[in-house]
Amino acid sequence: MDEPIRHPLTYARWLRGFSQAELARRVKEAARRRDRRAGTSRQRVSLWEKGVTPDDFSQQLLSDVFDVPHDQVAALGWPHWLPGQETPVPLGSGLTIPVLRKAAQMAVDRRTFLAYTPAALGAFAHQWATIDPALAVGSLEGRPVDPALVDWLETAAHGLNNLPTAHRQHTGPLLDAHLRTVVDLLDHGSYSHAIELRLHSLAAALSQTLGWHHFDHEHHAAATRYWHATVHAAHQAGDMNLGAGALSDIAYQSIWLGKPHAAAQSLEHALTRTTNPTAKALLLLRKARAHAMLREARACYRDLAQAEMFLNSASDAPPEWCSWMGFADVAVDTGRCLIELGEPALAHAQIRQGIALLPSARAKTKSVFLGYEAQSLLAQGDIAQAAQLAHQSFGLAQQIGASRCIQQIRDLTTGFTPYASEQGVDRLLHDVTLAGRDPGKAKQQAQSS
Repeated sequence: MDEPIRHPLTYARWLRGFSQAELARRVKEAARRRDRRAGTSRQRVSLWEKGVTPDDFSQQLLSDVFDVPHDQVAALGWPHWLPGQETPVPLGSGLTIPVLRKAAQMAVDRRTFLAYTPAALGAFAHQWATIDPALAVGSLEGRPVDPALVDWLETAAHGLNNLPTAHRQHTGPLLDAHLRTVVDLLDHGSYSHAIELRLHSLAAALSQTLGWHHFDHEHHAAATRYWHATVHAAHQAGDMNLGAGALSDIAYQSIWLGKPHAAAQSLEHALTRTTNPTAKALLLLRKARAHAMLREARACYRDLAQAEMFLNSASDAPPEWCSWMGFADVAVDTGRCLIELGEPALAHAQIRQGIALLPSARAKTKSVFLGYEAQSLLAQGDIAQAAQLAHQSFGLAQQIGASRCIQQIRDLTTGFTPYASEQGVDRLLHDVTLAGRDPGKAKQQAQSS
């Protein structure tokens, strides 16, 4: 299995077929063309891909290698000027069906980095907040769409979208087939305005679930494309809550990848058209997390309080895409924010409360939450208990095949390395290392334990 690409420079290099050593050689050549010298090496490129920012001269040389105009380097900043990051198709452009097709066709490319720059995401979210849906009557060309077929597709999609997380690793092809069928009907069928709205709603719901499938397997560009398609289809259907939910999914992905500023901005736009209280509560929780990562404590606590208020006031049934949302999520997300704000003891109490409230069907969420709890205990110096919970989270993630959750614990293990002699730490480090070398054997052990 290919390792997912974790930095835009790695992806830009992969697009050109450059190894780290080859990129270093080309940077040196670019310096010589400027009658300068550069000490760039493979090790230096590796450091850049691990988060070290190149100096201005090195970025100029890299822009020469990748043929990117220098004004873009200054305007967008590192690493957002690098090639390979896309711009979302504008809402209201009449391109909903091509966007849906592109998501399905390009989802197989799993060695791609996050598709949109923070600036592009912010602009797309602003469009969502300001552009009214243009609900055109469907094409009258082609064969009529049978309403009974739409009934069946809606029922089947509902079942697939609501399967427990542990089963979802097997349902991707079925969801893709349903989405392709819906897009074909939209593209080639004839239908009434009411049927058109139902088909767009179906496409939006299927795309959103597929986005989560790819996100959980760290196929970040594919996930973004599906959620981008969800926003378009929901906008066409006039479903403001679902469109806002997909925007918040992209924002959550940005948070997960360490880009909280872009997430906070887009969530602010998404909230302007969110009407359901439960949906508002979910978006506010995600915005609170972004503010916590930015160390904006006052804004974080304000969003957490509002999220709890909206959830308490919810009397109508929530939309299907956030029907799982409850007080378990409020408690654990509050705890996660407290970790970011340097309050691990308070965080642990909140996370424990949330995990106790969590329904058993939400296995993936439990894996993530246990990882949060382990992090809070590690920060307090309770190494043995933290290792036990991290190991439990890791095993659960392996059983459901969620590589995103596996990576969460793999990242956390760096904090355990100095405590290798502590109870349970050696087993955790061994199993995480084994999973990196032999995923099949490690998964077998997780399922038998």
